[in-house]
Amino acid sequence: MDCLFCRIIAGEIPSKKIYEDEDVYAFYDIDPKAPTHFLVIPKKHITGPDAITEENCAVVGKIYAVIAKLAKELGLDHGYRVVSNCGEDGGQTVGHLHFHVLAGRLLSWPPG
Repeated sequence: MDCLFCRIIAGEIPSKKIYEDEDVYAFYDIDPKAPTHFLVIPKKHITGPDAITEENCAVVGKIYAVIAKLAKELGLDHGYRVVSNCGEDGGQTVGHLHFHVLAGRLLSWPPG
């Protein structure tokens, strides 16, 4: 498989890892959009939010638990944003389910 994130998980492409367990991997974004910007991904390849099913949805709950844990550890006390893009028109550039966590500055809405 030629998935960028699968290759990062496999250690073929370096990343600045901040968390890993048997199901989830988290690492800092190489092109941060906020002072704190990391991604949390399932280790099992799921192409995106539109590929979440009853059979694989438990990992999404685990991902959110990891996000909350990391937010506490990183001192994101003033808040943070979690973003998951779906499809080309939704801004998804890597075909592997991932959640961006952004913090460290005031994040306006709608994002621009």
